[in-house]
Amino acid sequence: MVVARGLAARRARERGPVILSPFRVRGFLFQWPADLLTNCAIEMEVLMLGWFILTETKSVLLLTVFAALRYLGSPIAPLFGMAGDKFGHRRLLCAMRASYALTAAVMTGLTFAGFLGPIPIFIAATFAGVVKPSDLVMRNALIAMIVPPERLMTAMGAAGTTSDCSRIFGPLAGSAIIAATGLGPAYLIISVCYAAACVLTAMGGRGLAHRRAEGVGHASFAQEVVDGMRYVWRTPCLHAGMWLAVLVNATVIPLTGGLMPYIARDVYQLDQFGLGCLLACFSVGAFCGSIGVSILGSSLPAARTFIGAVLVWCTMVPIYVFMPNPIGAGVFLILAGIAQNFCQIPLFAMLLRVSGERYRGRVMGVRMMAVYGLPVGLLAAGWLIERVGFTAMAVGYCVTGFVATLAIAFWWRAALWPLTAIGNARR
Repeated sequence: MVVARGLAARRARERGPVILSPFRVRGFLFQWPADLLTNCAIEMEVLMLGWFILTETKSVLLLTVFAALRYLGSPIAPLFGMAGDKFGHRRLLCAMRASYALTAAVMTGLTFAGFLGPIPIFIAATFAGVVKPSDLVMRNALIAMIVPPERLMTAMGAAGTTSDCSRIFGPLAGSAIIAATGLGPAYLIISVCYAAACVLTAMGGRGLAHRRAEGVGHASFAQEVVDGMRYVWRTPCLHAGMWLAVLVNATVIPLTGGLMPYIARDVYQLDQFGLGCLLACFSVGAFCGSIGVSILGSSLPAARTFIGAVLVWCTMVPIYVFMPNPIGAGVFLILAGIAQNFCQIPLFAMLLRVSGERYRGRVMGVRMMAVYGLPVGLLAAGWLIERVGFTAMAVGYCVTGFVATLAIAFWWRAALWPLTAIGNARR
């Protein structure tokens, strides 16, 4: 009787809240704070250096060049994914984060020595732009490797909160630290965050997370990467997921990201503080979406969920644009943020589940290439605003996103919609 009660109590503890289940896996227990520290350091660093470039050079063009460098490495993300498949995702992620810490330490030294200027910043930004876009590739592939399949959706939702929290608190913390201590001590804190993230990543465990993926051969990197791209092309749900990722990056994401300063100033007549509030509303919604996905976990059919979420997302964005005041806009931005993560996280989970161990890194690398839909969408938006006006552009983007999502769902319906389809598998 006593033994039976003990077993029942142990099972109850093991079940616990669904959202905490991934944290019972040692690797994830260390991975989550490592990702949070990395994301916060990145957000603080971008804020600090962007402000420094703008104030020192008085050039908006140089500021946009600095911002664009963040996406420099997206086309080569499949190579990083291939390296992770060959040599182990945790080993490569540790090396990447060690390089962040080393670069930040050099920048800290230049700051204290009084030699920090635009040229060192652009050199550091170029290096970061090559390496850091693949950080997301490595961490997602690593999570899929260390977390059991039935907990993957919950783990991806919990992991998503690290990005959401860093977008909310990272810039605020960076501004407060700079105001209180100056640029040098602030950069020292960023260096410590990167170093701590590297140590925590390494502490996540050995064995499974360090070995290379099964089935990866000894062909050249180029051959293996091409093989991964062919695998995506031949697998209907992966193919559909990539096109959907390109679509949202080109249509709705510009309206809740790169164009937000324009919307805040010209649509709602807000200052920088108002812009920060609108961005915070979207980030709060994204955080709530991550929590929601974590709680619902494996009960969500991934493909159906992200298709429905994109449709909701494309509906919420034009509503927030047409709100008569920024308070109403903030409400619908929160709803848009929730829809975003109910799209992005199930999409990541489906890609990781379907790709399997052999192709996981390369598939996530191909997914990162979809980010290039964002600069294309932003450039096209700027051109359209000058010719047809902002309202027509925003409605056109959202209608295009909505209709194209329906077209993708219909074209690949056999792979995306049935609950028995591989794209909706729970494990």
